[in-house]
Amino acid sequence: MTSSRTSFPVGVAGVGVAALLLTGCSSDSSAAAGTPSAAPSAAAVSEAAAEVPAAQPRLTLTYDGGLLVLDAATLEVVGDLPIEGFTRVNAAGDGRHALVTTEQGFQVLDAGVWTDGGTSYAGGPELTDDVFTAAKAGHVVVHGDRTILFADGTGDITSFETAALLDSEGLPETRSWESEAAHHGVAIELEDGTLLTTLGTEDGRTGVRVLDPAGQETARAENCPGVHGEGTVAGEVAVFGCEDGVLVYDGEFTKLDAPDEFGRTGNVFTTETSPVALGDYRSDPDAEGSLLSAVTLIDTAADRLQVVPLPEGVQYTFRDLARGPQDDAVLLGTDGAVHVMDETSGALLASHPVIDPWEGPAEWQDPHPAIKVHDGMAYVTEPAADAVHALDLATGEVVASVELDATPNELAVVAG
Repeated sequence: MTSSRTSFPVGVAGVGVAALLLTGCSSDSSAAAGTPSAAPSAAAVSEAAAEVPAAQPRLTLTYDGGLLVLDAATLEVVGDLPIEGFTRVNAAGDGRHALVTTEQGFQVLDAGVWTDGGTSYAGGPELTDDVFTAAKAGHVVVHGDRTILFADGTGDITSFETAALLDSEGLPETRSWESEAAHHGVAIELEDGTLLTTLGTEDGRTGVRVLDPAGQETARAENCPGVHGEGTVAGEVAVFGCEDGVLVYDGEFTKLDAPDEFGRTGNVFTTETSPVALGDYRSDPDAEGSLLSAVTLIDTAADRLQVVPLPEGVQYTFRDLARGPQDDAVLLGTDGAVHVMDETSGALLASHPVIDPWEGPAEWQDPHPAIKVHDGMAYVTEPAADAVHALDLATGEVVASVELDATPNELAVVAG
């Protein structure tokens, strides 16, 4: 069942900070020490912002005790925002905001950069009081002109027009759906209003169902055990990871089996210009740790799933895959290099040393290297050195590096 409603902000005490100037001065000392202060509205941030010649992307990094906001070009820290507990972060898709997962739900971070009517602005980042309430906030999916949020604790799905977050004062109007049962899930809203959402319970996940714009189920596939991870490739073809392959939806479901009895793809990385999805791959269900040594290339046009082993000594985690500007597969390896692979054959095209070799985390939540790619630049975290680096994928040159006063964990890019 779908419904439309207007969501209202939910206050979160103790997370507001004073506005930061474009010059990159540090945050207000009382706020940095955790003293509550009222977070200004988007309008207040807008008034403090300055017009800039072009869009200015920014990085958002989580750390134990807060969020760091960096200028993507210089890696200068422009904001240090305190927040308690383990947090995750995802770009909201509007070029200005990121969504921070907290105990209350998806809290809105204003990165302080945006483009409106062809004019770009930059100001101080702010962790706002606006929260899309959710029990056990989980996946964030941006597709087309919609952003979709999944609450694992209830199975509730919330969707909003991405651009409306940029334009609204507070939270935008939302649509919502209910899952059949609470589970760790994910949903994609297609451009015609069709919703694809996972099936499961707290004990396990089994597949995907399809709801039409009126909320009526039109199809389901229950042959995707452990369904996790999603992406949409060219032609708006959706791909979901399974423990024995992947599930593809292009108006009807197709299952592509893994070559191993247990062959889990749990995270999928896609572009809108290629029919090929990049996925992670695990063939040993009893393997300990988060490190993986092969990837999957899923060609939805050819209905082909290919497993590509990595060179000896090169492993990665789910945080270490991305797509390059030419749709290449990009991987940050435990050897410290960024490897670029052909998306069709898996052939290695280039390897660029960036950080020192590293070991996998004891738990997936623990800080370990991550990569995000934006506009031809690969941003790489190095928690062992409390550092972040910017790699130009076209030249293989590390064009900027910075040491931080905190250990970076998760990473998101806001386009500006």
